[in-house]
Formats: sequence, structure tokens, C-alpha cells
Amino acid sequence: MSSDNPIDPATGLANEAQRTIALVDDDRNILTTLSIALQAEGYATRVYSDGETALKALRENPPDMAVFDIKMPRMDGMELLRRLRETSPLPVIFLTSKDEEQDEEAGLAMGADDYIAKPFSQRLLLARIRAILRRAGPAQESQPDLASAKPGDAAIIERGRLRMDPSRHQVTWDNRPVSLTVTEFLILEALASRPGVIKSRNQLMDAAYPDDIFVDDRTVDSHIKRLRRKFRVADGAFGGIETLYGAGYSFSDG
Repeated sequence: MSSDNPIDPATGLANEAQRTIALVDDDRNILTTLSIALQAEGYATRVYSDGETALKALRENPPDMAVFDIKMPRMDGMELLRRLRETSPLPVIFLTSKDEEQDEEAGLAMGADDYIAKPFSQRLLLARIRAILRRAGPAQESQPDLASAKPGDAAIIERGRLRMDPSRHQVTWDNRPVSLTVTEFLILEALASRPGVIKSRNQLMDAAYPDDIFVDDRTVDSHIKRLRRKFRVADGAFGGIETLYGAGYSFSDG
């Protein structure tokens, strides 16, 4: 199944200003619900119920970003992303009912931009889509030059061996790339922006989640554990994120 939603002439929205989101999921209820929600936010949508159909369409007529389910018949989301990455840097968010860390890590290693487990909040998904599109640059800029900074780009954060480029969602430690989800990136950015300053769980939740999204404060602990684990892949002795029990976390650039 595939459908395009052209701009409503009554809105007066120029073609180049409207972003297009492709949704790939074998659950038609999710496709319909998300498509309606995205259109209400001003996006155009294209929907596909299997990976094979989506791959051909995404290659021939790329959208601005895509949201893939992982568990699909014929071609799952992992294989779809792997084959898409052979020719395209299209931003991708995974939606999945799987709750296994190896799936997340494999998806991020292949170039996924974020990973949201079902059941999920539509508001959170929309917030993540907005964040990724901001970092992707203006509409119609399909392949930005990642080597050149542009006016208006967010300032690069350099703290000792850590380097963060918020405009391009890139992180390195000792010049080794570290793949983070948008949520992990935002938490690390909040910590690294003021080394040595303790950030409470509530402050980190405020940095990573929209105001109208409720998450348990232990969710931050889980993100911190995953951040540490990912950095220890690059540096087995990584200790840049410190815990002050009962107070919160801080970043050390020493």
C-alpha cells in the first residue's frame, strides 16, 4: 500500500517548505493513525505496508525522513535499512515491539537515527521527528556537506576527548564515532554543556523529553547505563559520566 498526500492548495504552503515522511509498517492501524497525526502537524505522508514496496519507492522518490517498523513480512525493517543505506543517507526512526538492546545497537550501527519501542507516545515520536529534521537541514537539502559548517548551525561541543556536533547529530570519543539515539544525544548534550555541574534526573528529563511527555525518572538511569556502555565500546576505561547518588549525574572532561 502506498499513498501520497500532496499539499492542500488552501494552506498556501510552498512545496519546498513541506516535509514528507514515509511510514513503513504492516499494521494498517498504525499507518493510518500516524499519517493523520503527521498531516495534522503539517507534514505530507507516504505509507507502505511492506519493506520491498517501500525500498523501491524510497529510492525512486526519496522523502525527507522515514519511520520503519522492524518486524514486517517479506523484508523486515533491519534489511530495509541495510539496503537503503547502500545508496541513501535518509534519516530513519525505528518503531518496534521488540525490546532487545542488540536490535537497537544493530539498527544504530547501520545508520538509524533513533529507536522507539511500541507502545509509544505519538507526541514523543513527533518530537523526535522534529529534532531529526532540524538536524537534517532545510527541505530539499537531500545530501548536505557534512564537512562544512553553515551559518545557524548549533555550536560544536568539545570537552576533552568528547566532540558533539548537534547540527549533524554526530558524536566522537577520541575520534572514534559513537552512535546515539536522539534521547541519548540530548541527555549527553545537557551534561557536557556544563562539565562538573550535577544535573538531576528531572533536569535531564526536561532536556530530553517534551514538556507534555511523562516518563519515570528511572528512564534516565537506563539511558545513562546505555550511554556508558556505548562509550566503553570506544574506550573500555570510559568514566566521563559520573553519578552522585541521590543528586544526579555530571560529565567530567578530565
